[in-house]
Amino acid sequence: MEKTITIKNEYNSLDTLHEYLKTASSFECSKDYDIWEQRTDANGQMEQCIVLKKSGMHAVKLFFTEENTVRVNYIIPNKIMNAYFGKSVKAYRNILEIIAGGIKRILLAPAQEKAFEELEQVVRKAAV
Repeated sequence: MEKTITIKNEYNSLDTLHEYLKTASSFECSKDYDIWEQRTDANGQMEQCIVLKKSGMHAVKLFFTEENTVRVNYIIPNKIMNAYFGKSVKAYRNILEIIAGGIKRILLAPAQEKAFEELEQVVRKAAV
């Protein structure tokens, strides 16, 4: 699940958006390195993103794609749970990953969509 949102000029940096989201929502908000996609900047350093977490299983990460455009991606913040139930980009998967993918599609997808919509509404408060 992914959305692109245009935000107000006053929140056009990670720091200002992070400060706003900390006060505008009751969810846990932190600024972390992007370990989910491992994006790097021009200097080869790992880029940062904002993580807005509802629980150990539901969160979104925010990062800027352009000056006033932020991309909102659903993530599983727990690293172990993300390994089994997160988005797999591998060409070949073992049997545990195949089973976990089936469980995710059947049981977790509706809850993930609901959590994504709730967290997205918080980010939309900063939108144009």
